This record gives sequence, structure tokens and C-alpha cells, in this order.
Amino acid sequence: MHPAQPGGLGPSADKAVLDLFSPDRLNPYLTACSGDLHAALALYRWNSEISAAFFESLGYLEVMLRNALDARLVARHAHRGSGDDWFTDLAVPLSVEARDDITKAQGRAARGSKGSPVPRGKVIAELGFGFWRFLLARQYKTTLWPDLAGAFPLAPKRALYVVEDPVKRLHAFRNRIAHHEGIWHLPLAKRWDDIQALLGFIGPAAADWVTDSSRIDDVLARRP
Repeated sequence: MHPAQPGGLGPSADKAVLDLFSPDRLNPYLTACSGDLHAALALYRWNSEISAAFFESLGYLEVMLRNALDARLVARHAHRGSGDDWFTDLAVPLSVEARDDITKAQGRAARGSKGSPVPRGKVIAELGFGFWRFLLARQYKTTLWPDLAGAFPLAPKRALYVVEDPVKRLHAFRNRIAHHEGIWHLPLAKRWDDIQALLGFIGPAAADWVTDSSRIDDVLARRP
């Protein structure tokens, strides 16, 4: 029999909570905890806490990453003497999927505008993490990357793979969190390293600011 933890409600409440979760959701936690329901629910709660802590820092990274990449694309466009925004110029070598993302982002940004001009920043904000992740794909190595590399002045040799690989990992990681999937069994310290490394490539001040406000280390240390 398990004593109630501080603030807990005890075994009977654990069973009541179990009845409100699907077996598929809790079974991995029960397996990891050798069938101990109290421990499994504690792990489930901790998973939610660490997911929230990561989502906060990932949100900062996403905003800084997209603004850094947008700035480089704006500079690229201006250097070529183009008057339109880079995301509306069909001369910019973007994939069909990227164009589709832009069209959808423009539609979302225009909602409620009642015909008024939509600020470009609103369109940029509507482009999801996946859009920016795929701008760093190897298909753009000889087209966009030579300009986008400037967004990561401290990346070793400004090599594409040095930036793309952690962004790929974090994109998949972020999607797991966004869909409320378990992350407790993943190499979380390495994902935190990825976030800090990418921010460091963009600028030390960015990495320091996010690290200073992050709850990740504290929550990791409290893993049940």
C-alpha cells in the first residue's frame, strides 16, 4: 500500500484517475513502473511538467529561429533588387509544399482583416515550425542556404548539417509534445543541448536569455 504523497489523494484516488484515462495512454507508464499505479501516475504527471518546461523554451527558440531566417531572406531579396516580399515572389526557389504553407499562412493571417492590408509580420508568425525546419533541408543547400547561413554566425564552419540535424530532432520532439505524447523515455538532456546549441549558433545572448528563464534543469532533477 502506498502512502499518499504530499498533496496526493492516495490509492483509491489513483484508481479513480486510472478509470478516466485510456489503457493505451497509461500502459507504457505502468510497464515502466512494473505495474505500480501510484508510480505510473507520478511519472505521467512528471511527463506533463517536463513537456511544459520544454514547450516554453521551444517556443522561444521557434520565434528567434523564424525571425533570424526571415531577416536573412529579406536581405537576400533586397540584394536581388526585388520589391515584393520574399514569400510572395515566385522567383524564390521554394518547394510546392512550402508554397502551400505560405498560402495557408496568408489565409490565417487575413482572418478578421475585413479587407485591410495584412501586416507581413502576421504572415511570418503564421508559418509553423515545420516550414522553417524544411527551409534548412539539404534540398536548399546550393540555393537558399548560402544566405540563410548568416542567421547562424557561430555555427561551426556554417555547415548546413550542423544546423539542420538538431532542428530536425527538435521539430519531431516538439510535435510529440504538442500532441500530448510521452517524452519521459527520450534522451531529454540531449534535446535540451540541441536547443541551447541552436540558440548559441544564432547568438550567445539568445542562449543565455532562454537558459536563464528555463525550468528544464529543475524539472529534470525532480524526475520520479
